[in-house]
Amino acid sequence: MKLKQLETLLGDLQQFTTPKVELEQYPTGPHIASRLLYTAENSFDDISNKVVADFGCGCGTLGAAAALLGAEQVIGIDIDPQSLEIASMNAEDLELDIDFVQCDISNLGWRGQIVDTVVMNPPFGTRKKGIDMDFLFVALKVASLAVYSLHKTSTRDYIKRTALRDLNASSAEVLCELRFDVPQLYKFHKKKEVDIAVDLWRFVPKRSRVKDN
Repeated sequence: MKLKQLETLLGDLQQFTTPKVELEQYPTGPHIASRLLYTAENSFDDISNKVVADFGCGCGTLGAAAALLGAEQVIGIDIDPQSLEIASMNAEDLELDIDFVQCDISNLGWRGQIVDTVVMNPPFGTRKKGIDMDFLFVALKVASLAVYSLHKTSTRDYIKRTALRDLNASSAEVLCELRFDVPQLYKFHKKKEVDIAVDLWRFVPKRSRVKDN
């Protein structure tokens, strides 16, 4: 599947109707989502025929992209039941087989590296300080190949230092810098939309298994 085709399909997905500010619910736009998954697949072969988990899946955009790119299994995990309802409808509309789990990522009871790849657009931590790193900590424990994640560019040095020193990453690489479009969703938003600079990261966990040739 070509990048433009993937972006077009993702652009038709339903998004939050009543987003919850305490969960930092902002839709992952089709432009960013398609590039995240397309890069993971075409540059690193981390999606097709792999087990992929979408952490904090929201309305399921990243998980849907993984399924469209040929993932063997996709698991979408989110704490919010309303988001999972929308994600389920999106998967059904695209005729995709995605498993959804309602769970707080911090309480995810998985043991060991039981998925190949984790993709996520975690909360940036503006409402709950450090939650972005909580997501990354769990992701690096359960992924065997790689974790793809979006984080504010302003936190780049901190993210790299913490991932390598404290969170079980053997490597942490910024693949590109993107513009995250934040629409006017909440009452405290004064502007119609704001662009936030974000980094697309690829983290490789320690003890990563060697891929089959």
